Amino acid sequence: MTFVLGAVFAGLLLCFIFIIRLYAVVKTGHKSKPGAKGPVAVLVVAGSGGHTTEILRLMESLSSSYTPRHYVIADTDRMSQEKVCTFESSKQQSDSETQFTIHRIPRSREVRQSLSSSVVSTLNALQYSLPLVFRLRPDMVLCNGPGTCVPLCAAALLLGILGMKKVVIVYVESICRVQTLSLTGMILYPISDYFFVQWSSLRDKYPKSIFLGRIV
Repeated sequence: MTFVLGAVFAGLLLCFIFIIRLYAVVKTGHKSKPGAKGPVAVLVVAGSGGHTTEILRLMESLSSSYTPRHYVIADTDRMSQEKVCTFESSKQQSDSETQFTIHRIPRSREVRQSLSSSVVSTLNALQYSLPLVFRLRPDMVLCNGPGTCVPLCAAALLLGILGMKKVVIVYVESICRVQTLSLTGMILYPISDYFFVQWSSLRDKYPKSIFLGRIV
């Protein structure tokens, strides 16, 4: 009986410590200023189709100090790698020291996939995301909506919870979302450090969000 009570107490204590660390990491994230102390290693989540196009438009506005750039693509995405390579080739013309890598993980959620099965596929993607993020240790994660964002951001958040490194999570909601957030946006809204929306109607509904007009 004493052993059981001790195990329960230890479990509750660990949960309490985890919640405190989670709160501390999320609440202090907005104070982090990527680039203030030199180059910024950025992990860029490239979804398929329009998501990749939008994220590359965002990348165009970033200076050469955002290097190295680590792109993560779903393993079933056959087009994004070509787009990323074309984009990086154009950057090399103006920046001879540009550095980028491309990594693949299982897709977290397919289009029209049920929510119940999405949980299983997201957990599968998480087991690939954790070692990748822990190895790369980026300063910032930049994402804009594909489901692949979720396990990668969870892994980045865990780095901070464990006290290994604070990773700034920057989420930009798609221009297509006018009245409501995407499913990915709703999941990442509480844990993102900077959450950008492109319509004032969303800014009014979600006070934590940042509205700068159309940015992609």
